[in-house]
Amino acid sequence: MNITLWIITAILALLFLAAGSMKLAQPKAKLAAAGQGWVEDFSDDTVKRIGTVEILGAVGLILPALLNIATFLVPAAATGLALLMAGAAITHARRNEKPNVIINIVLGILAAGVAVARFGPFSF
Repeated sequence: MNITLWIITAILALLFLAAGSMKLAQPKAKLAAAGQGWVEDFSDDTVKRIGTVEILGAVGLILPALLNIATFLVPAAATGLALLMAGAAITHARRNEKPNVIINIVLGILAAGVAVARFGPFSF
């Protein structure tokens, strides 16, 4: 089970690192033109903050466990990312973006699963 959790955690970290980097690197107008219409509902600063939270969450999923320092941060980061995905699902649902809602729900469930497992029977 530990290997499965590491695989899920690594996939989540890569996805959130990529998504966060995209939000930090590209201007809001370019994100909107690329199909990320939800950015129209938020300020530039908020979009950048969301990207920063995603990157910090990705780092928090992996780095504490690899270094064996403050490993409680792994499930804490997973919990934060699950909550972020809940907010994202609500935002996309309000905009009637059903494919994005499904992606947010799947990522949120995976992050919540990592949080429960790492807080519980498979902690470090």
